Amino acid sequence: MQITEKRQAMKIPPLLRLAFRPFFLFGSLLALLAIPFWVHAFLGAAGPWQPVGGWLAWHRHELVFGFAGAIIVGFLLTAVQTWTGRPSISGKPLAGLLLVWLAARASWLLAAPLWLLIPLNLLFLLLAALMMGRLLWAVRQKNNYPTVAILLLLLLAEAQCLAGLALEDHDWQRRAVLAAVWLVAAMMTLIGGRVIPFFIQRGLGRPAAVKPVLWLDRALLLGAALIAVLHAAGLAGLANLPVALLFLLLGIGHAVRMGRWFDRGLFGVPLLWSLYLAYAWLVLACLGMALWHAGWLANYSQPLHALTVGSMAGLILAMLARVTLGHTGRPLVLPAGVRWAFVLLNAGAVARVFLVEFWLQGGLWLAMICWSLAFAIYLWRYAPMLCRTRADGHPG
Repeated sequence: MQITEKRQAMKIPPLLRLAFRPFFLFGSLLALLAIPFWVHAFLGAAGPWQPVGGWLAWHRHELVFGFAGAIIVGFLLTAVQTWTGRPSISGKPLAGLLLVWLAARASWLLAAPLWLLIPLNLLFLLLAALMMGRLLWAVRQKNNYPTVAILLLLLLAEAQCLAGLALEDHDWQRRAVLAAVWLVAAMMTLIGGRVIPFFIQRGLGRPAAVKPVLWLDRALLLGAALIAVLHAAGLAGLANLPVALLFLLLGIGHAVRMGRWFDRGLFGVPLLWSLYLAYAWLVLACLGMALWHAGWLANYSQPLHALTVGSMAGLILAMLARVTLGHTGRPLVLPAGVRWAFVLLNAGAVARVFLVEFWLQGGLWLAMICWSLAFAIYLWRYAPMLCRTRADGHPG
């Protein structure tokens, strides 16, 4: 709160005072709409309207680079201010970055020419990485350099995806998106490993957070990055035992982490069990991938959606709920009804991962309804906070 001069900061519209505000708002709105669009298209109810490359290309790209990309950038460009003690992006520069993101989303749905769509989409992550890198480099904060590395790797994965779009090469698009999914998992491994034990300690009033096991943390981060590289290179798309072993080790490593963080009291606090349950979906996804690569699981899609719906979206929603409260100067008390957003999202994950195996259309519809209601509840309760000044009167 001492980083920026208060009088000047208060002149900025509240939505543009820190990056989490616009990107949490518009990222959640994209999530709310994107799954109904996709399910309607998948079930043949979308009509003649087609985004660039078709609905599958749009679905693959937007849920990772559009939705998850917005939340990651909003979180990082807010957290970096605390990490470095230097003011992060706000005001007109933040509005410019938001407009780039919005234009990139519109370029898909409005069938913009590729010469416009491709640079618009790549520009967003490039600018975010440069902004993060500049602030971290200014204070030589090396322990947070991996966040910039992951952003740049995400940019490379998006470049591969968009090259596949231009060449009409669906395999390139698929490989790039799977690489990006595991890069997001790497970011979850990095950030989740820091904040989840800290939040549990603070939320339950324990004397100290569980100390990290540095070699395990680094191994899990590098393992997720290696999976991403293998996907990008086309070496993890077919079942094989070495990759099965890698996924098995990742699943065990994440399970060990969860065991070390466990505290019985967290089940009474929705802001904590939502984080913990999202991380449990990551364990399930890794073990499911191991089973698929070993030839013991028939459907690759199920562990993939355990990761994307249960873990990725689950962790995002839990972080949105907590970070928004903290950064808008409110006590960490969950607004009425928001715990049902966590319940619904996890129910949707169960439907998408398990129910569709026996009841495809019904499972997809149930997953879609649960997902959309979860993000609708978040927006209902939190959009006013994101658009108004802090409750304590401070800038930010």
